[in-house]
Amino acid sequence: MKTKLLALALGTAALATVNTSASAATLDDVKAKGFMQCGVSTGVPGFAFTDDAGDWQGFDPALCRAVAAAIFGDPKAVKFTPTTGKTRFTALASGEVDMLARNTTETFSRDVDLKFTFAPVNYYDGQGFMVRKSLGVTSALNLDGATICIQTGTTTELNLADYFRANNMKYEPVPIETNAEAQEKYLANACDVYTTDASGLAATRAAFEKPDDHVLLPEIISKEPLAPLSRHGDDQWADIIKWTLNALINAEELGVTAANADDMKANSKLPAVRRLLGAEGDFGTKLGLGNDWSINAIKAGGNYGEIFEKYIGPKTAIGLERGLNRLWNKGGILYAAPLR
Repeated sequence: MKTKLLALALGTAALATVNTSASAATLDDVKAKGFMQCGVSTGVPGFAFTDDAGDWQGFDPALCRAVAAAIFGDPKAVKFTPTTGKTRFTALASGEVDMLARNTTETFSRDVDLKFTFAPVNYYDGQGFMVRKSLGVTSALNLDGATICIQTGTTTELNLADYFRANNMKYEPVPIETNAEAQEKYLANACDVYTTDASGLAATRAAFEKPDDHVLLPEIISKEPLAPLSRHGDDQWADIIKWTLNALINAEELGVTAANADDMKANSKLPAVRRLLGAEGDFGTKLGLGNDWSINAIKAGGNYGEIFEKYIGPKTAIGLERGLNRLWNKGGILYAAPLR
């Protein structure tokens, strides 16, 4: 384990040598290309996956499309790059992608040391454990000596080491790089346990042929505030990502949907709605965009709640409840800064 953690530290140090400063003209570069390049995961059911036509869908690609719509008025003006836990930061730092929208936890070192700018949290999560029901395990505290599949280059790797050390337990790591690899090894009994964000475990289990043969243990051992991110050095670009996400969250709070956005822009008397939809104010111009940026983002795939319900909500195979990701006025901790 020490060898693996040393390798992770060396990899982080090497990444720190990459020039992570944006050119302060990312928007100009994106407009010149005619599309935005978005880094996503290699595949997590509900969160990022390809449909039968080979197009990327899911909770994370929906945000990428909203950003593309804010810029171009066209949610299809985006291309996707699948990235692993190891390759995601290099892809962003090198400029291969313009933003990351994947299950990435905001941490001090990623912000300050690796020099990435995180947008507001778009999914509050925590690390959990999945085991086969046949093992009879009911708590993570029963996992002493277990073999555990874990993605390398992630916060989950470090959280796992901390948790087992704190509880005086030992484990044997089975390193994997993608969720698909984890699923394959776990189902092949190459490991007793799979650990990652609880949302990812629920998504993975939902894709199993017999999901009821597997259980998620009750312990959540970490805070995992997942958020989209960009490179340091270009506040305008970071603001576009930040305020597009804020627009989607505010839209849910204000009752603005993909279907009613045009009508509400034309007829709503509520100042907050009129500002959000570009009927009042000059917010788009301040971002370097048109004043229809936010209504275009909302119409691309719906407000935050619509996106959540479509891809990962209780009525989907993933079956996630909103939990902490409910709006602040509905028992959760999710709210966005206002457009004023």
